[in-house]
Amino acid sequence: MDVVVSPEGWIDWGAGRRICALGRGGVRPDKREGDGATPSGRFPLRRALYRPDRGPAPATALPCAPIAPVDGWCDDPADPAYNRPVRLPHPARHERMWRDDGLYDLVVVIGHNDDPPVAGLGSAVFVHLARPDGGPTEGCVALSRADLLDLLAAVAPGDTLMVLPP
Repeated sequence: MDVVVSPEGWIDWGAGRRICALGRGGVRPDKREGDGATPSGRFPLRRALYRPDRGPAPATALPCAPIAPVDGWCDDPADPAYNRPVRLPHPARHERMWRDDGLYDLVVVIGHNDDPPVAGLGSAVFVHLARPDGGPTEGCVALSRADLLDLLAAVAPGDTLMVLPP
């Protein structure tokens, strides 16, 4: 199944269109590290992550694992662990997965620039929870908690996120 994302800010996986937030830099086919854009293309849905102190594991057929305070994701193109999960503390630039703002309480890891990662072509592009105001992301796709839980329940290994070009 393709989970289709429009550059206008909607997402559909056969359950009707839902609103989603996209990167502050819009949607781009030539994603670069730090541009704030959501990459266009078709990306496999790899796995789900969740913060266990803020809710149970989501119902999903995707591989699913809890995150912990020591979990991070390297976003430093000069580091050998670029666009890979890392254990904190990590000496290179990284994102903390255990966030105070709750955006990563539920995450779908997608196969963007990961097989293998190419330095500078973008990292840590996820489907995650939306900000309360629905504001833009740093390059990810973001959904309300209810919509992300519905999406997780509907997807399975082999499904893809298809972000349409502008």
